[in-house]
Amino acid sequence: MPIIFVSVMRDDEQTIKQAYEAGAVDFLARPVEPMVLRSKLELFATLYHETKAARYGQQAAEAAAGASLAADAFFSNSDARKRRFNMMLSTPLQMMGAPGSPYTRKMRAILRYRRIPYHFIQQNSPEAAKMPRARVPLLPTFYLPDETGEIVPVTDSTPLIRRFEGAFKENSIIPVNPAMAFLDELIEDYADEWLTKCMFHYRWYHEADATKARNVLPHWAMASVTDEKIAPMQKMIGDRQIERLSVVGSNDVTASVIEESYRRFVDAFDAQLQNSRFLFGRRPASSDFAIMGQLTCLVLFDPTPAAVTLERSPRICAWTEVLEDLSGMEPGDGDWASPEEIFDTFRALLEEVGRFHAPFLLANARAIEQKAEKVETEIAGRPWIQKPFPYQRKCLGWLRESYAGLDPEARKTVDGVLAGTGCEVLFS
Repeated sequence: MPIIFVSVMRDDEQTIKQAYEAGAVDFLARPVEPMVLRSKLELFATLYHETKAARYGQQAAEAAAGASLAADAFFSNSDARKRRFNMMLSTPLQMMGAPGSPYTRKMRAILRYRRIPYHFIQQNSPEAAKMPRARVPLLPTFYLPDETGEIVPVTDSTPLIRRFEGAFKENSIIPVNPAMAFLDELIEDYADEWLTKCMFHYRWYHEADATKARNVLPHWAMASVTDEKIAPMQKMIGDRQIERLSVVGSNDVTASVIEESYRRFVDAFDAQLQNSRFLFGRRPASSDFAIMGQLTCLVLFDPTPAAVTLERSPRICAWTEVLEDLSGMEPGDGDWASPEEIFDTFRALLEEVGRFHAPFLLANARAIEQKAEKVETEIAGRPWIQKPFPYQRKCLGWLRESYAGLDPEARKTVDGVLAGTGCEVLFS
């Protein structure tokens, strides 16, 4: 548990040094400004819970997956029940997040495009302190009514998107064609679960990126504090996140694979954008926003991948910024592409999913089924090793459930698109 020392001794450097040596994360001199103390307590409590969740990653991931499974079970009930539940969503929605969270940026851009009124609550702010805490603290967190009408914290962007599809009709982001909707879900999963490896790796593996992140991130919650007071927090955030690199699979063995996968993604996505403004036609789908969310970090914040992207695709840099606010778009149903309109560049992007994400999903599932301590496999012809990730096994299960739920005609279409991309092994 984080310890903050509070003392009347403002300038006693030996006392301050002893406090830090004893394990303190901060030292405050009295009198204490209440708002500063409250903000620090919120931030350190969040960091403590996130570190604990990372240390016991399997339990935390299973808890999050359990919440999503509960949502799945709920939505599998009658259409009448769905309608009653969806009608309970009143606006403005309450959303808590942070600028450095790709999933926050993903969901905020979706709300803007879909013209869903919302209030944004900054993580670790006094406003956030008043809200109920999620069992597993993830960003963003929405505060929505459950079946009884009680306001509860809800996380996990993919099921939230589907819930909002039922509650709000304007500017849907799920393609109307079932085969295309499935392909959208597959690419969304690639963005949320593989491109996020790239994001976290670049941010904390490279010194220049880690230095920028540790220096900037704490100021999002606490801008009005002195450099001396925020320095311990900056160090703690950097140290904690670097320790978590192994959770997402970033290490000296996998670093070259992750970075190659990002360069190849940039090239493939740039080629696709030259044919189509969005992945599924002339209007954005959930997968567009999922990719955009990760790119807000990789392109707009972290210096190493930003330089890589700018060199290879200025187009992607511009696209990322544009997608953050599409509230002025007026899409029509005819703006969705049909399966017959899929470009070769779209298949080339799926090949990147098949080259990197698919083999990891399969190896991760095997490791968990065998109760192995490590995922050990080859990806793109090179070794890959990391701890198993139970949540991503659930993701594979949900993709397979969606595939199994396709009607024969839609499944035939999907099989034709995926054939030869490497993705087909996920569903064989």
